[in-house]
Amino acid sequence: MKPILLQQELLSLTHFCVIVPTYNNHKTLKKVLDSVLDYTTNIIIVNDGSTDETSEILKSYSHLIQIHHPKNLGKGRALRNGFRKAIETGFEYAITIDSDGQHFASDIPNFIAEIQETPDSLLIGSRNMTQENVPKKSSFGNKFSNFWFWFETGIKLDDTQSGFRLYPLKLIPKQYYTNKFEFEIEVIVRSAWKGILVKNIPIEILYDPAERVSHFRPFKDFTRISILNTVLVLNALLYIKPRDFFRKAKKKGFKRFFLEDILESNDSNFKKSAAIALGIFIGMSPFWGFQTVLLFTFAALLRLNKVIAYLSSNVSFPPFIPFIIYGSLKMGSYFVPNETSLVLDSSLTLDDIQQNATQYIVGSLILATVSSLTVGLLSYLLLTFFSSTKNKK
Repeated sequence: MKPILLQQELLSLTHFCVIVPTYNNHKTLKKVLDSVLDYTTNIIIVNDGSTDETSEILKSYSHLIQIHHPKNLGKGRALRNGFRKAIETGFEYAITIDSDGQHFASDIPNFIAEIQETPDSLLIGSRNMTQENVPKKSSFGNKFSNFWFWFETGIKLDDTQSGFRLYPLKLIPKQYYTNKFEFEIEVIVRSAWKGILVKNIPIEILYDPAERVSHFRPFKDFTRISILNTVLVLNALLYIKPRDFFRKAKKKGFKRFFLEDILESNDSNFKKSAAIALGIFIGMSPFWGFQTVLLFTFAALLRLNKVIAYLSSNVSFPPFIPFIIYGSLKMGSYFVPNETSLVLDSSLTLDDIQQNATQYIVGSLILATVSSLTVGLLSYLLLTFFSSTKNKK
């Protein structure tokens, strides 16, 4: 802990405020506000329609900025209105701290110290979820959230659910789609997509079952979070990851990008050829409409080069599709007897394919498997050959 004088000098270096959203936390609200006042008077309190003694307590803090919602709108809406007020007031950063008493205001200087080292980043307090009194459902929920954040952004964090955070107000997205607890996921994912550095810093935590009041509704809020993650995953797979791929390629130059990031990647020849095989299999398999989702999912799980896999999957590029369908039906005809006489020529129609769906699906999977194994093996032999030639030179 720095001496108080040095702490004050540190805090004065950054134009920040502390946003305290609160809803029916009258037992801990005063303690939280008093502890924050030890470090700054730049406090914005958002009373999100509390029905307990919160309004009476806040009368003692009339010198602080207060926002009162006539009814409960959700934590996300409370934070969004707090951000708006902070920006209107001219603050550069906003630290958010929950009013349930689990966080220590003494960690505020740590956020400010870190933002001096990494300006314009979004900092999330990382809690020790293994300590005593931490509910098992909270630990599970955090791991669940961490996984999907990594899947959607490629960033690994230890804690994505902590409400003790520092936001760069001028850089985070201006428009949002969520109002409840899921907002805290939306804002960090979309900030990461904008190129903002999102990282953890360690913080202390206190779980006191006697005082802490949680307004998290397991079924409703978990459903909301699951729906949000579904939308974010689809957006990441269908837009964000392809966008980042082409941006990186364009910035480097496509030739240099291909040579450095694909052919000269740190992956072994086996992993490169496995990525090619995966792309070929997914590209030729009968999972139309879900190929990109499946490709990035398996590439992530198997830790294969997503770029190589994605490029290889373009074997299903529109001009090639008729040939893949024809080959699948032909292959399937050897394994699936069909009462309908199917002529495999230019007169083949969509109705013919639908009437012979089983033949097509079986043939497609067999063709995809054989093709992926063949191309993967050839790729491995070629990569090994070129690697040997390069080493000799």
